[in-house]
Order: sequence, then C-alpha cells, then structure tokens
Amino acid sequence: MNIPKPLVQLNQLFIVITVLIALLAAKWLLLLPFLIGVVTLATKRNPVIMSGKKLLKKPASSYQMEDRDQQLFNQWIATICMGVAFISFLMGYTLVGYVFSIMVILAAGVALMGYCIGCTIRYRYMMWKYKRKKHAA
Repeated sequence: MNIPKPLVQLNQLFIVITVLIALLAAKWLLLLPFLIGVVTLATKRNPVIMSGKKLLKKPASSYQMEDRDQQLFNQWIATICMGVAFISFLMGYTLVGYVFSIMVILAAGVALMGYCIGCTIRYRYMMWKYKRKKHAA
C-alpha cells in the first residue's frame, strides 16, 4: 500500500517544524517526533499521516503516491537521528545533538523540495545487496 504524497509532505513538515522548535526553544521537544517515529516503526502506522487523511480534499487514490517501504526506511533514519540527538543533548554532547538534529531538518527539508536522500541511500544499499548476491552465486 502506498501513501499519498501530500501526507508524506505533512509528516516531513511536522518533523522540520518540531525539530526546529526543539532546537530554538526546548530540546525535550525532540521527544515528540522521536516518539511518533517509534510508534510508526512499531505499528507501521504514522499518527501524523493518519491524522492528515482528514485534510485531503480528494480521494487518497487521486494523489501521486509514495512507496510505503521507502517511507518506513526514511522514518528509521529520522528516528535514529532524533534519538541520537536527544540522548546527546541529555548527556551534554551539545554539538553532536545539534549535528544530528540539523541533519534531520536538512533531510526532511530537502525532501519537501523534491530530493529524497533516504531514497538514494536505500537505492544504493539495495544495489549493493543485489551485486553482492549476484557475485556470490
């Protein structure tokens, strides 16, 4: 099952805004997108996307679709980075916290503009696995 692009973009915007607010106001706010990421990965259902379905003006099937597996892969990356950032801030490694937070903001922000770094990473990984399997046979 695929996900309508506006809902994927809603999730990306949510991540950008909450991480940015966390960096500017209160680092503990990183827990919000982190916990939503954990819920998404555990249940395969993103609360932001589920809530956003009500905002669609047309039937979901009429929108350009995004690959669900790719979005879960991207969610893994973002959730891990936000977790590292939050733990880094807690432990006093402020620079590491900022680096991982800014990586999330940049990746989600660039995705909103049309380039998916997670897609590139997953594609290269899948090609590496394919070539490795092909040479092993």
